[in-house]
Amino acid sequence: MRLLGLDPGLRNTGWGVIEVEGSRLIHVAHGTVTSDGSQALSVRLTQLYEGVTGVIETWSPAAAAIEETFMNRNPGSALKLGQARGVVMLAPARLGLEVAEYAATRVKQAVVGTGGAAKEQVQAMVKLLLGGTVVKGADAADALAVAICHAHHFRSPQSQYANIAGGKS
Repeated sequence: MRLLGLDPGLRNTGWGVIEVEGSRLIHVAHGTVTSDGSQALSVRLTQLYEGVTGVIETWSPAAAAIEETFMNRNPGSALKLGQARGVVMLAPARLGLEVAEYAATRVKQAVVGTGGAAKEQVQAMVKLLLGGTVVKGADAADALAVAICHAHHFRSPQSQYANIAGGKS
């Protein structure tokens, strides 16, 4: 089963694709979709949508997962991030994928074992869990962590996503 993890951002949206074979997690690809900060917001959102759509069309995941947004002190930044997140969620949904959402603390818990883990700990565990894969960019590492979190949850028999994998794994 191939899973796509997404870490939404207006400037940089990280993405990571993993393959789940039984209890094995295999790195497939990762990267970052960027938007041009000199362009209007509508153009930037279109760039994100088209970039994420391209990733899905290239790597053909069976499901997607996205990190929930944390609260930002700056209302303008929070609004723009929310718009970017909506577009990033829309791309897989429009292509027929179920999209799961996970809080950052839940992602950290699934990958590191504690919801309060530092970014460096998450990146180190992503590398370890994916067979030594060297991940370029914090956004892509976070997206791979989201995919790993989703892999752990959809394999759970009580998960609402267990049917995506063809039943209990």
